Amino acid sequence: MNKQELIVAVAEQADLTKKDADKAVNAIFDIIEKSLVKGEKVQLIGFGTFVSRQSKARKGRNPRNPEQLIDIPARMAPSFKAGKSLKDAVNKK
Repeated sequence: MNKQELIVAVAEQADLTKKDADKAVNAIFDIIEKSLVKGEKVQLIGFGTFVSRQSKARKGRNPRNPEQLIDIPARMAPSFKAGKSLKDAVNKK
């Protein structure tokens, strides 16, 4: 499912216009993004948790020249951990 398909599904399920569903979906994504940029955790009980994780600086190998070591800087990366209800729903047989 891509973003447009998600917007259509939200519009149908919530009985909204596509324009209103688009605003709602974009607002949710925007809020999650801004919270992660601030270093805040977004926890949706039963669905999952979005967090920003710090990766440490490390050495790596240049794929074009495997003998050459390169420095890989520390960085922040978004991460998602599924909640129990979501895991159970996906694994339901």
